Amino acid sequence: MLIEIDFNSDEAIYIQLRNQIILGIATATVREGDSLPSVRQLAETIGINMHTVNKAYSVLKQEGFISLDKRRGAVIALDVDKMKALEEMREQLQLILAKGCCRNITREEVHELVDDLFDTYSFM
Repeated sequence: MLIEIDFNSDEAIYIQLRNQIILGIATATVREGDSLPSVRQLAETIGINMHTVNKAYSVLKQEGFISLDKRRGAVIALDVDKMKALEEMREQLQLILAKGCCRNITREEVHELVDDLFDTYSFM
């Protein structure tokens, strides 16, 4: 899995890393049961601090995308709580849609955008 970090971004590196892994899961670049690189290995590959990778992995575990196993390290293990996921999406979409409405983006444009994006992800 190719991880791309924008060191000039205002977004925290651990959040960028988290987002890249979530996108990797959604696009089937990594699948359920796959092991992620060790904290040390990923930190060296990207050129970031090990604590940053550790924080990203901790957030992913907390959010139900990975499990941390002593022998295998970080492993893709999806906690499929659909109701919780829908509520999280609702909270995030509320602000995104409000921003769009402020910029005169129509319902039809939102639906077209969502349909286009939705088609890029593989679903189990």
